[in-house]
Amino acid sequence: MFRNRAIVFILITLMIDAIGIGIVFPIMPDLMDRVGAGDTGQGALWGGVLMAAYAAALFLCGPVVGSVSDAVGRRPILIAALVMLALDYVIMALAGSFWLLLIGRTLAGLAGATYITATAYMADISAPEEKAANFGLIGAAFGIGFVLGPAIGGLAAEISISAPFWIAAILSACNALFGVFVLPESLPPEKRRPFGRRDLNPFKSIFDAFRLPGLAIPLLCILIFEFANMVYPTLWAFWIREVFDWPTLYIGLSLAAYGILLAFVQGVLMPIFIRWIGDFRTLMLGMTSALIGMVGFAFTGSLVPLIIFLLLAALSDLVPALMTAMASNQVDEDRQGVVQGVIASLSSVAAVLSPLAMTGIFRASVDTDGIYFPGAPFLFSALLVVIMMPLVIRLRGHASV
Repeated sequence: MFRNRAIVFILITLMIDAIGIGIVFPIMPDLMDRVGAGDTGQGALWGGVLMAAYAAALFLCGPVVGSVSDAVGRRPILIAALVMLALDYVIMALAGSFWLLLIGRTLAGLAGATYITATAYMADISAPEEKAANFGLIGAAFGIGFVLGPAIGGLAAEISISAPFWIAAILSACNALFGVFVLPESLPPEKRRPFGRRDLNPFKSIFDAFRLPGLAIPLLCILIFEFANMVYPTLWAFWIREVFDWPTLYIGLSLAAYGILLAFVQGVLMPIFIRWIGDFRTLMLGMTSALIGMVGFAFTGSLVPLIIFLLLAALSDLVPALMTAMASNQVDEDRQGVVQGVIASLSSVAAVLSPLAMTGIFRASVDTDGIYFPGAPFLFSALLVVIMMPLVIRLRGHASV
C-alpha cells in the first residue's frame, strides 16, 4: 500500500512538472515577441538565455538539494519545490519584460528539486533490478506531461499568452497540497546522513561523485548525451517555425505527439526491451535511434520524414533512464539523493551550455548573410553522439542484466 501510493504520487508530481515545462515550449516565440526580443533568430537566442538561466540555478542547487534530502528526508523537499514552482509560474504570467522572465526562470531552477528528489524517492523504494524500469515510468510520466503541456500551452495561448502560466501555477499548487496529505516519507531516520558545509559546494559534490567507484563513465555519458539532446527543447519551436512556418497551435500539437510517443516508449516499450534484450542492448538501441534521428532532422524539410524521425527521437529517450539506473546502482541508499542531485547538476551544465551553443549555431545557420542550413544544430548533436559511443560501450559492465 505504502509503495503503490508513493509511486502514484511521484508519477503525478513529475507529470505535472512536465506539463508546466511543456506549456512553455510552443509559446516561446510568442513570449519573446511579447517582451520585444526580436525576430526568429534573435528570439531563439534570448530563449536560450532563459533556458541557460534555469539550468545554471539548477546546477548550483542540485547537489545541495539532493544532500539536504539525504539528511532530512524526501517529503519536505518535494513539497517545498512544488510551492516554489507555483510561485515561478505566477511571475511568468505577470512578466512584461525579459528581465522579469529571467528572474522567474532562475527561481524555477532553484525549485528543480522536484525531479531530483522524486528520482531519489523512486530509488529508495526500488530494488536494484527494478530501477531501470521504474526510472522508465518516470520518463513515461514526463511523456504524458509533454502530451498535455504543449497541447494546453498551444490551446490556452489562443486565449492569452499568460493563460498557460496560470494553469501551470494552479496545477503545481494543487499537487503541493496533495503531497501534504498523501505522501509518506521514503527515507527512514536511521538511513539518513549528516548535512555539512561541504555539501553546500556543488563542485565538491560533483568531484566526489566522479571519484566513487563505477560512477565516472555513466556520469560523463549523461553529461554528453544531455548536451546533445537539449537541441530538441531548445530549438523545436523555432526550427519548426523557420522550416515549416507552423502556427503556435500546430507546434504545441507536434510536441504533444512527441509526448505520446515518449510515454509509450518509456512506459510500455522500455520494460519489454529490458526483459527481451537486457539493459545494455536497450541502451544501444536508444543511442542508435538518437543518432539516426538527429541526422534526419538536420536534412528534413517535409512532413513524412518529420514523423519518421520523431519516432526515432522518442526511442532515443531510452538512454537517460538507463544511464541513471546504472549510476544509481553503484551507490548505497544514503547517497541516492546526492547522486541524483549530481546527475541533475550535470544535466544542468549541459542545459546551460547547450542552449547557448545550439541557438548560436541556429542563428548563424538562418542568417541570410551566411549559409542557410537551419538543421545545423541537429547535425552538431549527432556528432556528439558519435563521439560518446566508445564510452557507452564501456557501460556494458554497469548493466544489471
